[in-house]
Amino acid sequence: MISQAVDLDHLLASHLRRGLEGTVLAFREATVVLDTGGGGTWTVSLSHGRGRARRGAAQKPTLTVTAAPDVLADVVSARISGVDAFLQGRLTVRGDLALALQLDGLFAGDEERPTTHPRALEVRAMNVRTLYLEAGPADAPPVLLLHGLGATNASLLPVLADLAVDHRVLAPDLPGFGASEAPASPYNPAWFAAWVEAFQTATKSRGAVLIGNSLGGRIALEAGLQHPKSVKALVLLTPSPAFRRLRQWVPLVRFASPDLARLPMPQMTHRMVVEGIRAMFSEPDRLPRPWYDAAADEARRVMRKPRHRVAFYSCARQIYLEDAYGKNGFWQRLPGLTPPALFIWGDRDRLVPSSFARHVADALPSAGQIVLEDCGHVPQFEHPEDTMSMIRGFLEQI
Repeated sequence: MISQAVDLDHLLASHLRRGLEGTVLAFREATVVLDTGGGGTWTVSLSHGRGRARRGAAQKPTLTVTAAPDVLADVVSARISGVDAFLQGRLTVRGDLALALQLDGLFAGDEERPTTHPRALEVRAMNVRTLYLEAGPADAPPVLLLHGLGATNASLLPVLADLAVDHRVLAPDLPGFGASEAPASPYNPAWFAAWVEAFQTATKSRGAVLIGNSLGGRIALEAGLQHPKSVKALVLLTPSPAFRRLRQWVPLVRFASPDLARLPMPQMTHRMVVEGIRAMFSEPDRLPRPWYDAAADEARRVMRKPRHRVAFYSCARQIYLEDAYGKNGFWQRLPGLTPPALFIWGDRDRLVPSSFARHVADALPSAGQIVLEDCGHVPQFEHPEDTMSMIRGFLEQI
């Protein structure tokens, strides 16, 4: 244990000398505690484009990463990615999850980092500062991952980790979510579709396969409808289509301005957020408790920001208010979708019922439709192997 701790001292010192200039953390002020669970603790301070490490734990750190000494050493050295260690249950995160993803392999040079390891990058798309992860060979077919309402790119980590072997995978925090900016914008499907087009142009990823979960699925559909030349195909994981029923509250919701979310409001407790996330799964105990803790920490952190609260409520409001029928209605326009599409639903999804499958079948009889048994709203985490098998089978056919 002592030799491992000494090795970690050396690794941190040598890798931190590279500095943060030119990275997404160049202007970030933060403290990160690395806890080996009995083998010692370190605090890494990020300030003025530099990182410095010392023994001991800081009080109230921005982020705490816990893992065995050998796992932390492997992550710092980029022998394994933090994402893989997290998904394998060998590493846990509390606090700023976006920061943890941005730090993953940051201090290793590009020559040391395998292409499958995610890199944290940023770009301005439609003048919105957008943070994103990228993994996979630069010359491989591009895939763009779009997360759901209230989530971040972390909600698609199983997809990113799997496809990065042979695809160029880009996973942004959508505008208004996670570490990306939250502009004063309508946050409706058309606006998001324009942003997707701008993001693809800025990252040279036009012609990508779009994989979206929930709200991300709805955005992917709109991008396919409005910019079909930029979209090779679509994989829709429990996408949120326009409401066909329960529209009696439309006048009231239309009257309520999302700007009210700027006002101070009581914070939901960590436990309440965890329970809300667990409700998205058919069998919540399939997922380890540390994953819920990390997701709840991130949701509470983001929702403390007034502009991000407005973005959240704007999106939720648009989902409910979207016209289902009429000239510009979603279900009237859906038959015009030309890129190939695969829809994956969960038979125990409490947010987007799998009964939507039959309406999609009527509108798009050529689209693939799969209803996963014993599955809730997040199939990529609840049934990752089955989900990835279906996604890869679809990608091989297009």
